[in-house]
Amino acid sequence: MRGALSVMKNELRGLVRQRTALAGIVLMTLLTITATVVSLHHMQAAAEHRARQQAAAQDAFDAQPDRHPHRVVHYGHFVYRLPAALAAFDPGVDPFTGSSMFLEGHRQNTANFGDVMQNSILTRFGQLTPAFALQILAPLMLVFLGHATLAQERQSGTLRQLMLQGASGRSILGGKLAALLVISALFLLPAFLGLAALAWGSPGTLPVALTVMLGYTLYLAAWCVLITVVSSMMSQRRDALLALIGGWAVMALLVPRIAPDLAYAAFPLPDRLHNEVSLARDLRALGDSHDANDPYFAAFRQRVLDQYGVTRIEDLPVNYKGLLAVEGERLSSSLFNRYAADAAAIQHRQNRLVAGFAVLSPVLAIRQLSMAAAATDLRAHLGFLDQAEQHRYQLVQQLNQMQADEVSYADDTAKDAGADQRKRVDSSQWEKIPHFEFRSQGTSTVLASLLAPLLVLAGWLTAALLLLGVMSRRLGVIR
Repeated sequence: MRGALSVMKNELRGLVRQRTALAGIVLMTLLTITATVVSLHHMQAAAEHRARQQAAAQDAFDAQPDRHPHRVVHYGHFVYRLPAALAAFDPGVDPFTGSSMFLEGHRQNTANFGDVMQNSILTRFGQLTPAFALQILAPLMLVFLGHATLAQERQSGTLRQLMLQGASGRSILGGKLAALLVISALFLLPAFLGLAALAWGSPGTLPVALTVMLGYTLYLAAWCVLITVVSSMMSQRRDALLALIGGWAVMALLVPRIAPDLAYAAFPLPDRLHNEVSLARDLRALGDSHDANDPYFAAFRQRVLDQYGVTRIEDLPVNYKGLLAVEGERLSSSLFNRYAADAAAIQHRQNRLVAGFAVLSPVLAIRQLSMAAAATDLRAHLGFLDQAEQHRYQLVQQLNQMQADEVSYADDTAKDAGADQRKRVDSSQWEKIPHFEFRSQGTSTVLASLLAPLLVLAGWLTAALLLLGVMSRRLGVIR
């Protein structure tokens, strides 16, 4: 233990004396701090903007004048998803999927107004966030700082001298590794402080933040061990650097880029045009509520007449057109939901396949963990779509029922000059419609989703430590 501590101190002292290494450590630390501060500010501004837009959309909806309920159905309504407590740490897929949705009758829209669609094309290259800095930049900096830890000792012949002086292979490797771990802790500290600040004001978020901290600690620790192992295997620092940069490029860039393409090839998602054509075909097959001779709606009309014990639509105590709108929306929404469920199932299969590639790259594992914890992953996005659709359906059906109850069939079908005014309902009715409130996943659900990537990261660290043990025994025979 004392020997490893001495090696660690000497290694850190040597890095501090090297201007290039010291500049790299300071630069990476400042970059992490900057990413944390900028991301916190950006997400706070985004949250305030979305809250204002949601309030403005709600005020506009409530401020509508007296109208026919079906006009309000087509007027529509915007709903926004406020960012989760930890979204500033890792924006995940949110910049690409959008955070708002337009709700209207007879249609199921998707989220829009993502940052990538609104800002410069440079946004597509990634934002400077704590997650990006720790996932991609920190391992690269550790490679430059640690590639020569053992390779330089071999190249200069000092490794044999250390062994002859009584230093064991385990103490040498342990000391070199400990020095890299200290540096990685400097990179982690600013981001962890930002995570703690985010979790402080949000109930139930602290366990999730602590799990994220554990995940990133395992992630960078695995990189430190792998760098030490590769450096101990090479006799030239140049060879060690080339091998480590190649490994970083494969694990941090190549595998995360290829995995989604392979997942899409394995589980292709229908494009928007194909989806719209298929949806329109299936909608026509459901029946035409405007055609009195349509088999389905003719049977529906008869069921309504039998229910109320009358023989004519005009004798119904409710507006048949409103009932027809309720039934039409029920049929179309069930079809929309089926298409949405099919698309979601395909995307989940794609995501599971991508997660399987984490055995080739720990970057994918930490990315899955980070996005799930920040509620910016695919599951959170689909959850927003599902909740927005439920709100849309309730809103439209409440308006359709209002047409059935508050507007008479005679007025609804009248053509005289005053008919339009008689069809309208009082504007106070709009304020009775419930407001949209996005419900985030519970803490236990989020923690459960973090278990799999956390185990993968632990597996990477365990495998790296086993390799380190093998190399320590190999170093022990050098004399």
